[in-house]
Amino acid sequence: MTARVLVIGSGGREHTLAWKLAQSIHVKQVLVAPGNAGTACSEKISNAAISVSDHTALAQFCKDESIELVVVGPEAPLAAGIVENLTSAGVRCFGPTAKAAQLESSKRFAKEFMDRHGIPTARWRAFTTPEEACSFIMSADFPALVVKASGLAAGKGVIVAKNQEEACRAVQEIMQEKAFGAAGETIVIEELLEGEEVSCLCFTDGSTVAPMPPAQDHKRLLEGDLGPNTGGMGAYCPAPQVSKDLLLKIKNAVLQKTVDGMQQEGTPYVGILYAGIMLTKDGPKVLEFNCRFGDPECQVILPLLKSDLFEVVQSTLDGQLCTSLPAWLENHAAVTVVMASKGYPGAYTTGMEITGFPEAQALGLQVFHAGTALREGKVVTSGGRVLTVTAVQENLMSALEEAKKGLAALQFEGAVYRTDIGSRALAFLRQPRGLTYKDSGVDIAAGNMLVKKIQPLAKATSRPGCDVDLGDFAGLFDLKAAGFKDPLLASGTDGVGTKLKIAQLCNKHDTIGQDLVAMCVNDILAQGAEPLFFLDYFSCGKLDLSTAEAVVAGIAKACGQAGCALLGGETAEMPDMYPPGEYDLAGFAVGAMERDQKLPHLERITEGDVVIGIASSGLHSNGFSLVRKIVAQSSLQYSSPAPDGCGDQTLGDLLLTPTRIYSHLLLPVLRSGHVKAFAHITGGGLLENIPRVLPPKCGVDLDARTWRIPRIFSWLQQEGQLSEEEMARTFNCGVGAALVVSKDQTERILRDIRQHQEEAWVIGSVVACPEGSPRVKVNNLAEAMQMNGSVMENSSLKNHCSVQPTKARVAVLISGTGSNLQALIDSTQDPNSSSHIVVVISNKAAVAGLEKAERAGIPTRVINHKLYKNRVEFDNAVDQVLEEFSTDIVCLAGFMRILSGPFVRKWNGKQKLFDTTLSSQLKMDSRMVNLTASLSSEIFTMIFYFNIGHNLISFSLPKRVAQ
Repeated sequence: MTARVLVIGSGGREHTLAWKLAQSIHVKQVLVAPGNAGTACSEKISNAAISVSDHTALAQFCKDESIELVVVGPEAPLAAGIVENLTSAGVRCFGPTAKAAQLESSKRFAKEFMDRHGIPTARWRAFTTPEEACSFIMSADFPALVVKASGLAAGKGVIVAKNQEEACRAVQEIMQEKAFGAAGETIVIEELLEGEEVSCLCFTDGSTVAPMPPAQDHKRLLEGDLGPNTGGMGAYCPAPQVSKDLLLKIKNAVLQKTVDGMQQEGTPYVGILYAGIMLTKDGPKVLEFNCRFGDPECQVILPLLKSDLFEVVQSTLDGQLCTSLPAWLENHAAVTVVMASKGYPGAYTTGMEITGFPEAQALGLQVFHAGTALREGKVVTSGGRVLTVTAVQENLMSALEEAKKGLAALQFEGAVYRTDIGSRALAFLRQPRGLTYKDSGVDIAAGNMLVKKIQPLAKATSRPGCDVDLGDFAGLFDLKAAGFKDPLLASGTDGVGTKLKIAQLCNKHDTIGQDLVAMCVNDILAQGAEPLFFLDYFSCGKLDLSTAEAVVAGIAKACGQAGCALLGGETAEMPDMYPPGEYDLAGFAVGAMERDQKLPHLERITEGDVVIGIASSGLHSNGFSLVRKIVAQSSLQYSSPAPDGCGDQTLGDLLLTPTRIYSHLLLPVLRSGHVKAFAHITGGGLLENIPRVLPPKCGVDLDARTWRIPRIFSWLQQEGQLSEEEMARTFNCGVGAALVVSKDQTERILRDIRQHQEEAWVIGSVVACPEGSPRVKVNNLAEAMQMNGSVMENSSLKNHCSVQPTKARVAVLISGTGSNLQALIDSTQDPNSSSHIVVVISNKAAVAGLEKAERAGIPTRVINHKLYKNRVEFDNAVDQVLEEFSTDIVCLAGFMRILSGPFVRKWNGKQKLFDTTLSSQLKMDSRMVNLTASLSSEIFTMIFYFNIGHNLISFSLPKRVAQ
């Protein structure tokens, strides 16, 4: 916790803002100026005695008190230019500028703006004399019965007349009797619109619009919407009258148009945009704009915000709202009821003691203060609207009933409140309606939204032969355009099994898509086929957009790694078929090979051929029903630290390590013609998969001491007391794929594989197998597992099996000469180094650093940042390459781009990210400072200083450095 935040204002809205900001892990303290009794002395919230009208003094106060962010609640300071004044003084302030806030501070400006940009609103005219205004009221060809003071009137400057005579009296009150002061010097006469009034708010950074759930305010003082207009007597959220489709329409036709229009007119609008909307028979029309949260709407909207408000505000100010869209609590409703002083909205009494706060808190209610003050240790009334009592429940009726309990608990003399808040929504929900598909549990709009979200992900997987464009009845692939002359097609389908259960329990859905793709493409690779395209099937009982998007994003990323196009798929929402939160996956891959490259070559396989094993990433996606049974019987939970020797992740994360995709690595090797067979070690383990690619009278003898068996397999064997046969029949035991090659080609094949920095070993040989004998023998498996993953050298295969510990896979990002790149290359090419560079990525082409990497035989990639709209899209392209090369560590070596927050969060800690202005291995004054001798030390942060000549150079290695 580091940030100190200042909230400007004194009402229930400001108490709510302070309450929500204080929940952030980034916020140390929230000050409120001037605040009220509710913000005076809570744990992280207190009041500040500083004038908010003197912006120069306020800016100095913010600097003196180390205020990192100012959040403005009411409209008056915004209209007075607080944002631009504080910003110019170097203080970060959230809200629109005074020029942008004219959308609220001048009704005339807002109406003219809407007309210019085609935003639907009521017909209107503006006047500066009462005579002209009344003449228009009497002669207009529409019911000109809404009279508004053009300026700011604390939310009360609107009079809705019943007839023309009443409208003319309203004109006299505003313009001649100065009911709203200078705000009424210009008035706007509007058409009376009929329909349901709702409040639609959004966050906006000047380009992106992030709508909030729609709310409905209750302006009238008395029940049944009777009595005088007020600042608001209560609200509820979400408003069921606004469907998801209608909210999308309001977003596009009103909110986005407004933000775009302000941008076009040279006045970017940043902050909260509030549109008061009338739902007419002709569609939604704007009644008014506000440039801040509504009060009391704020008290029902923010309690439904799941995201960190501080993070959302910062993203908005940074112009990065699109990367940090707020998330909202679903299937819940919030109701707030205002308790007002006797006499409000006219003259009212103050100084009445308020009691019952502990009782309301015990009911689980949130009581936000407005017109309250502290006097001799007691909370007393000090304003018209005194308290707002907020309840959040699973439905509107329950929320209203809970709020009523709070009204009974809280007491002060003369309290006025309504008990019918939300009654219009309840009446709407009771209306007899014909059943819809959504009523049955299928949300077509959500499905369409998912397609919209994943379209760019799928589009990015386009490849020669296929330009992905989701939405057609079927996808097309052009084999000729892909370069095939006499092809055979290969197809495979698979799922992920009960590994899905662990993903769902851990709420981790971003890697399971790679499992799905890998299981399918590795199978068709066994036929020698290049993966061409992939189709997915996602089924659930209730579609959760964020979960489905994470899964499909993982599928798309994996298709990119495999080199195949995500050509299409099916999302099936099937109510009652799956419990809440559960889903199932299936995949279908199609590939092709030239006819003469089809595998296996059964006729060429002979006794004495060598079996090469290629490392798995772990369990891959098989045997998880047994894994889950073992975990259930163990002392560990999925959230527990992984077993000793398995790294610093949780057991769940370890088990969810995605299946390795072998196409990028093995296609060139398979096409060389030197591989006789390829076996994907999938369901059935070593015992059942290798025989699938052997002639009937052949088997294999394997020696488990010749390859590295990850520690997780030893833990499973020990916890489950599994036999050697059970292990070999269920799991891959560290070997994800097996190749059959002739002895004279073994060294060449191993070299080809290892040049991609992959682990591969000679693990056995082909032997004659009499009928009825086991076709696969795995010798020394129990002994090897007891070695906890160490690699042993088998003397009989010594010439073929290179014993190597696992090396950390490093990706280096550069922008130019890579002056420190050569030191990195020299260090990692040392046989004793425990790291190696798997790829060098540059954001500029034809730079010297790329040449250095190519001379060293290191793969290179150029990702030109100028081709991407923003940092996030560029970083996503970099991230895809990092995933393609299974990167463990990212090294920034003279990389001249600022990385986005999501990228840094992903690679900082999950894998390791460090930045150096020198190199991982520094050569200075004939001395060597070795920072890559070991990449398995504890996580910590260090700062190194080196004297080079007369210069002091420093760099830091966040999270993990070498010993």
